[in-house]
Amino acid sequence: MTEPYIKDILEASEFIKTQVSEIPDTCLVLGSGLGPLTERVETIKEIPYEAIPHFPKTTVAGHDGKLLVARLSNRLTFIMKGRFHYYEGYSTQEATFYVRVMAKLGVKNLIMTNAAGGINKNMNPSELMVITDHIGLFCDSPLRGGNLDEFGPRFPDQTSVYDKGLRDLLKESASELHIPLHEGVYAYTRGPQYETPAEIRALSVLGADAVGMSTVAEAIAGSHSGLKILAVSCITNFAAGISGQPLSHEEVMKNANASSKNSIALMEKFFSKL
Repeated sequence: MTEPYIKDILEASEFIKTQVSEIPDTCLVLGSGLGPLTERVETIKEIPYEAIPHFPKTTVAGHDGKLLVARLSNRLTFIMKGRFHYYEGYSTQEATFYVRVMAKLGVKNLIMTNAAGGINKNMNPSELMVITDHIGLFCDSPLRGGNLDEFGPRFPDQTSVYDKGLRDLLKESASELHIPLHEGVYAYTRGPQYETPAEIRALSVLGADAVGMSTVAEAIAGSHSGLKILAVSCITNFAAGISGQPLSHEEVMKNANASSKNSIALMEKFFSKL
């Protein structure tokens, strides 16, 4: 798989190069509820995912499926409107394909946002959490198979997947805006079903503060590629068994939209400092 995969990465990156005059050094991935951010940027180029060779298609409500080149707080950046998930039927290699393309283009910073269920009871729905580490025990590694030597080593260290410098800059931005920002560990589950109360109790014992169905595979691929990683979760609901209420995607979207104002303001301030 290695040679065809690298060929696909090269073809996708070369196509993107033909569409833009300048390559940004940062890629921002918009999770559920952050789509409105794109109304506040200066869009220079908009490329549908289906136009990019070998790019998957996003099938999740709230994920538009477009790559933007835009100015956010006057900083040129790629913006991914929607991402790809294992639960959609994609392999982790397919779901992280865009990460490899970004690395091939010369991107240095990968900034990800997501919707997550809160396990730590000190965090309330619609609040934000910057990820300090993850638990990816249920994640099929995107590095499985032949190693992509031009990106990174066979056995990459995972001690510091999430960049402390970027986290500190985000915390500084949140403090200036008086936006509450928690720090915590994000646990990955495959989905698309929500976790059971027993699974949430187990993840809590393991040290997880929030749980979701994205981000970890992308962070692994990004760190393997030498990218600096920052990831922020919007806590959209209490995880299964904590509130006693059934979970729904409608609740997730409602609380993601409720936090949208703070999320957008935080990203604008952060990008002004980046």
